[in-house]
Amino acid sequence: MRYFAKLQGQKEAVPVDIEHLGGTQYRLTLHDKTYTVDALTLDHGAVSMLVDGTSYPVEFEENGDEVGVLVRGQVSRVDVADERRLRLRAGSAGFTAEGKQVINAPMPGKVVKVLIKLGDEVKEGQGLVVVEAMKMENELKSPKAGKVVELLAKEGTTVENNAKLVVVE
Repeated sequence: MRYFAKLQGQKEAVPVDIEHLGGTQYRLTLHDKTYTVDALTLDHGAVSMLVDGTSYPVEFEENGDEVGVLVRGQVSRVDVADERRLRLRAGSAGFTAEGKQVINAPMPGKVVKVLIKLGDEVKEGQGLVVVEAMKMENELKSPKAGKVVELLAKEGTTVENNAKLVVVE
């Protein structure tokens, strides 16, 4: 999955590719350099990350698209967006999604909340499902106003990357 990350104070977002390798293993590519990451969630909510053999205790605080990341006593604020969200931001002046829209899991995780019911009318940007991955909760929002015509997400279930969760028409 490709994300774009912009540290507070930076002018441009940097592409970050994350590939789940199974279990707690990930491959992360940033600035044309690839890292192997083993991310283990600790009891108190922090994440122990082993990056190319070096251990880092990391804590996250999510606030919308911005994530506060505490590493080695220093907090960095990072604006994070996937490719779809970045395109929506760039085309926000008059852009609307048309037709049937399928909302998929952005990464493997667990469905912790289903915020809508089958048949509900939803607004563009309304939260539909919350998926937890690596102890971070990701609220998946409707890309358009419409009706929920399929609801496959169930609270407490584990989902794979790109699993279909909701369809809005």
